[in-house]
This record gives sequence, structure tokens and C-alpha cells, in this order.
Amino acid sequence: MADKSITKTELVASIASATGQSQATVSGVLDSLFATVSEAVAKGSKVSIPGWIAFEQVATAARTGRNPQTGAEIKIPAGKRVKVTAGSKLKAAVK
Repeated sequence: MADKSITKTELVASIASATGQSQATVSGVLDSLFATVSEAVAKGSKVSIPGWIAFEQVATAARTGRNPQTGAEIKIPAGKRVKVTAGSKLKAAVK
């Protein structure tokens, strides 16, 4: 597990430095990217950046769970979740 997370501010600064763009421009592009991905996945589309990452909506079935504090059974309703899959380039970068 990594001992430090990169914040959005640090990510924007790093990209701006690497590309020569202003931080405001890079921040706007990132915001637009995440908004577009969110809208597409919410509509049921799969968003894929080949080799890097893929986002898709998956349905989960209703199931029975347990309250960890009391041990009582609870009903967990069916719902929708987001599945994020790492691509081959991202997996190779981590090795």
C-alpha cells in the first residue's frame, strides 16, 4: 500500500508542469473528464481508455447481510455500482 496519496491539486500541478499548460486549464480538463465519465457510466455506457482503465455500471442483486454491531440480519436492496478495471499498461507500471 502506498504511504502517500496524490491530491487533485498535486495532480493538476504535475500535469501543468509536464505540459506547459496553466493549472486552471488542466483543472478544467480534469473536471470535464470526470463529468463526462460520470454521465456516460450513469447512462449505462462503458468508458474505456485502452490499456489504462475502464469504468462500467454493474447491477447488484438484493441480498441478506448482517449488522456487524448487533449481528442482526438486514436486507440489502438491489442496486447499481461502478466497476473500475485496470488496463495492461497500468498493471505493468505497478509491477
